[in-house]
Amino acid sequence: MDPLAIQRRTFLSRSGLSIGGAALSSMLARDLLAAAPTSRGAISPLHHPAKAKSVIFLCLAGGPSHLETFDHKPLLTKLNGEPMPASVTAGQPIAQLQGQKLVVLGPLRPFQRYGDCGAEVSDYFPKLGSLADRYAIVRSMVTEQINHDPAHTFMNCGTALSGRPSMGAWVTYGLGCEADDLPGFVVMTSKLGRNPQPIAARQWHSGFLPGQFQGVEFATSGAPVHYAANPPGVTPAHQRDLIDTVAALERHRLRSIADPEVATRIMQYELAFRMQTSVPELADLSDETPETLALYGAEPGKATVGTNCLMARRLVERGVRFVHLYHSDWDHHGGIEPYMDQICPPTDQAASALLTDLERRGMLDDTLVVIGGEFGRTPMAQAKDEGIGRDHHIKGFSMVLAGGGIKGGITYGETDDFGYHAVKDIVHVRDLHATMLHLLGIDHARFTVEYQGLDTKLTGVEPAKPVTALMA
Repeated sequence: MDPLAIQRRTFLSRSGLSIGGAALSSMLARDLLAAAPTSRGAISPLHHPAKAKSVIFLCLAGGPSHLETFDHKPLLTKLNGEPMPASVTAGQPIAQLQGQKLVVLGPLRPFQRYGDCGAEVSDYFPKLGSLADRYAIVRSMVTEQINHDPAHTFMNCGTALSGRPSMGAWVTYGLGCEADDLPGFVVMTSKLGRNPQPIAARQWHSGFLPGQFQGVEFATSGAPVHYAANPPGVTPAHQRDLIDTVAALERHRLRSIADPEVATRIMQYELAFRMQTSVPELADLSDETPETLALYGAEPGKATVGTNCLMARRLVERGVRFVHLYHSDWDHHGGIEPYMDQICPPTDQAASALLTDLERRGMLDDTLVVIGGEFGRTPMAQAKDEGIGRDHHIKGFSMVLAGGGIKGGITYGETDDFGYHAVKDIVHVRDLHATMLHLLGIDHARFTVEYQGLDTKLTGVEPAKPVTALMA
């Protein structure tokens, strides 16, 4: 006998017990509702009016240095090369510098003031600096995991435990997708410079949510989605007939075992069929003007940060709910100066182009853009074969938020004079998640899914709150 046939619901349905039949009806209705294709999502109506309807998260994977980007610390320049005061680092978690002599490393580039707001931004990011009135800088981010993989998991899932839903999955589950021919949650990666920071596919998994809500990885070199095109000799009519036949078999199986994942497969077959038309059109950048391609620094057919940022705009334009862009190679334990020289210009160009392009198309108001990494870097130097760098740092780092209800031209929170500890208006990763959900019309405390007997949510069981001071 098929082992899947001996599931709890199957047993109840075949037992003939009226109470079992009632229980089956209730559970099946709940499960199939969760897996059903709907543009509304699980939160309907929204908990409160939304200011954003989609999210683009540009993750600078590896941990960009806040001290070379958005957090100016003149004291580090003054003390450059001197011992780091033990009072600052005593008892603090340090990754690779543990037990070593700690020496202050000053910022490698000057900072300038930009815009009417006077925000201080490093010379590594002059294009983003010129847009300072359009975004908020959060200088007081903190997280809990000091190594890359668990830190990414924590940033993406609100917990270091593997197997939990990612924030993109939560958002898409809660809100659904406005596109019926593209996934609600899309992931793209790019790399440049040193050895790229590895990013595991579990970072965009759906966890215990229905499988249809996991992120779908798109490539920007070659075909965006593998096997989207039909092989020679297979016409759309042949493909339609195949999908209908397989779906009929799956529906027969669904009636037998009442497994929501079977319902998910049926929907994914349909989505894949529609994507055979939508994906080639999406990936064809020939309808973009030369000016727009130059603005992003996009290179059609190449997986660059510029191309991915342009693709993110095109995805959101077509109704995709959450786009997660991983731009790796920010893990600068050594050689921070040459590697920053290499990676910052295209990132600065692409990120500023994304904000500019969204705004001029009238899309920035309802698209939340988040730019930052899984943590920051230490104010202490780390010597490696390729030169001086900075170690991992979790007690205070910076992120940029724009659009989607975010108040532009503000700098929120502070670190101490060394850029080590967040000391004012501290924003935990959970607070970032709560803020994102709030802007999307969701109360994070009410957005729960029962899992293993617990009402589980993206922001976990620890206190979290939306940062209303960031909101317009």
